[in-house]
Amino acid sequence: MDSFSDSLPEPTIDKFRRQFESDRAKVQAGGPPIITAGSDDWYSGPGESDRYWLALKDQFKAENWPDERISSVDHSSSTVVAHTPRPDRSTWDSKGLVVGYVQSGKTTNFTAVIAKMADVRYRLVIVLSGIHNGLRRQTQVRLDQYLKDLNPDRWMTLTGEARDFVEQTHEASAALSDEKTVLAVVKKNAAVLDKLIKWLDTTNSRKALASAPVLIIDDEADQASVATGRINPLIRKLLSLMPRCTYVGYTATPFANVFVDPTQDDLYPKSFILNLPRPDGYFGPEKIFGRNAVEQEASDEQGPPDGYDMVRRVEEEDVHLLRPGSKESADGFAPTMIDELRDAVRWFWLATAARRARGDSDHSTMLIHTSVKIAVHESYRAPLLRLQRQAAEGLSSGRPDVLDEWRNLWEKESSKVPATDFGRTQNTFEDVQPYLRDAITDTRIVLDNYRSQDRLDYSEPSVVAIAVGGNTLSRGLTLEGLVVSFFIRGATAYDTLLQMGRWFGYRTGYEDLPRIWMTPSLESAFRHLATVEHEMRDDIDRYQRENLTPSQVAVRIRTHPALRITAKMGAAQPAFISYAGRRLQTRYFNHLDTDWLDLNRQAAENLVQEAVRHGQVEDLGGARLIRDVPVSLVKTFLSRYQVHKESPDLEPTLMIKYIDQQLTSDPPSLAMWSVAVVVGDGGDATLGGLEIKYAVRSRMIGDKDGPADIKTLMSKQDRALDLGLTTAQARAKGETELVALRNQHPVLRDRGLVVLYLIDPTSEPVKPQDTEVTVPRRMALNAAQAVVGLGITFPGDVRTKSIQATHVAVDLTDVESENVDEALGIDTEDVT
Repeated sequence: MDSFSDSLPEPTIDKFRRQFESDRAKVQAGGPPIITAGSDDWYSGPGESDRYWLALKDQFKAENWPDERISSVDHSSSTVVAHTPRPDRSTWDSKGLVVGYVQSGKTTNFTAVIAKMADVRYRLVIVLSGIHNGLRRQTQVRLDQYLKDLNPDRWMTLTGEARDFVEQTHEASAALSDEKTVLAVVKKNAAVLDKLIKWLDTTNSRKALASAPVLIIDDEADQASVATGRINPLIRKLLSLMPRCTYVGYTATPFANVFVDPTQDDLYPKSFILNLPRPDGYFGPEKIFGRNAVEQEASDEQGPPDGYDMVRRVEEEDVHLLRPGSKESADGFAPTMIDELRDAVRWFWLATAARRARGDSDHSTMLIHTSVKIAVHESYRAPLLRLQRQAAEGLSSGRPDVLDEWRNLWEKESSKVPATDFGRTQNTFEDVQPYLRDAITDTRIVLDNYRSQDRLDYSEPSVVAIAVGGNTLSRGLTLEGLVVSFFIRGATAYDTLLQMGRWFGYRTGYEDLPRIWMTPSLESAFRHLATVEHEMRDDIDRYQRENLTPSQVAVRIRTHPALRITAKMGAAQPAFISYAGRRLQTRYFNHLDTDWLDLNRQAAENLVQEAVRHGQVEDLGGARLIRDVPVSLVKTFLSRYQVHKESPDLEPTLMIKYIDQQLTSDPPSLAMWSVAVVVGDGGDATLGGLEIKYAVRSRMIGDKDGPADIKTLMSKQDRALDLGLTTAQARAKGETELVALRNQHPVLRDRGLVVLYLIDPTSEPVKPQDTEVTVPRRMALNAAQAVVGLGITFPGDVRTKSIQATHVAVDLTDVESENVDEALGIDTEDVT
């Protein structure tokens, strides 16, 4: 060691010594470094002398933030900082991505990240804040409040609330110093970025940047930054000026970002992708729309969540009454105030009055989003003002029939999502009525678009507003106290739709009151997006679970038959999924379609009859099990059995393709199967000659004419019917254990299991024995005839067997590893 140290110059030794002492002090104060995925660990969290973060934390406390919320922001922001390079390295080029939720916490997180990066000696912070002035101004105000104003002597700001970046009177080299951190909040606008680059791209400034760590936060990182002709090259040029630059994109819709070509010098998040935690009390797509089960989900008896009954339908055939067709002129268009729109506005006033009755005087907003065309926005002003006037006059008249209309609407809607579900007292109409007229008369009709002068403004207290708008209300900007949304805006891509979901966010104190009016096709699209989002976030969490980086494994995104994922598909290619180790089950049924039901019944009858001819029937009490069934019978059944379109994982064509692949693999598998028919708790029945009892599966409350959603069909014990376990033994084991038992079995490790359910067409809901248990609200199935449900279990390891199917991702084959230890020639297998 002495000979090694003797060969180093004294300044280098001193630098290492000071770094060691600093690291040791942080470890002693804050514990060991935060474990990061795919990179070296160096950051242990903020220290006792960190000025910027501690000031921010004190401000949160002064605002009475709960300790848990402060702790969550602290931990999540430290995790982001920990994934950036050590700031004592001579050069680096780090690109990361942080995935938040629509209308939830991204700005708070990157504010905390900026504070902590300033504490580790970052000297320049540039925030690229959307493409609209409103979002840039909103971000500037937040950062001034939480950073500059808390340490005014330590920040130099180049932009202000009313001023984007302009040509400076001093060079960048004069601003970059050890005494202050420079902050600029810059709109993603070509002219503005050109000025910023020109200011930084001088000889003296480049010399100063060589030793100055720079943080670039790209807010709404999928907007304008990716695959654009002007903004993307300018951002890349900006990064190229800085030898010690950390770029972190923030977005709730990262589809375009994960599809950037990773082999090019672009903005692909090669260093890390992180999820922000979902905050308590956040209303996201799952809570409102529910979602479907996803691949390898560790499901329990309840299955994936279902949304609250907050969505109201606007029929597709009425859309032309609310906005002109794509080929029609918007000039002269006059919207029809259909019953659904009237109910939406009236419910907004009732909900606002209910909030006032609860002592909540915060802002209250309704969103009407039908078109991007400004002429259409203008066309809504007069009818909304007329409705407002009529509503106020009707209440003032005191007529019993008018009050009955308001009372009926309140009682109908408030019973759909009871306040008691959220631990709050249910208001009566008599509680609400005294506040109703003021809620109506206080309402401002605001047309918010890029041309309008009368924009949403929450600077006054207790604003009540109906906002009619388009793109300016579709991204980034927060609609304070959003209660009601009337949304029929057409969109063809995941990211566009999700960003338009301004109703996602916090609804503390009025969790029961939000409502959304939209078309059935949009409701279905948002449910699909909830599934996509859940699956995508699990893919991102895999980096942490398996110590990987986005340069090693790409994020996969599920496709949709009608929606594009994003307009910027970049280098996306078909990915692969596997049925190995999976349990799949039907959840949705066309329960009123007799032809559909009859074809499925015939397919099941034929399978059972042929299976009995080839194998032996075992009576398991709760099921009839047939072993040694040839694969040809299963493939024939799958080719005839019809799966509802809402269950894309159970696509028969893909399952048959997967089975064929396994039959020709080395060693081959799935040549033989087991088939089970469940004996339910209903009346006597037969299937394929076997005497059984009907299974009883009621449906979730929903559209009586829509598909029947039974939620969970298959229990744990059903997936273990051929394993020889008792019901109690099966229930006691987790999903992973059941998969392992099958894969370790000398025979069943190569066999699949088909489980059939003949479901009673009536299937009344079963009341729980424990009346204290909260269960999903259900109704009778009331199918046209008996329904055949299908559960199927595949053996195998999901990591080893896959087929091209329903996902896309970028190709990482030609991406070089950026493992720090490998780059230094260290054998990681020898490091302990």
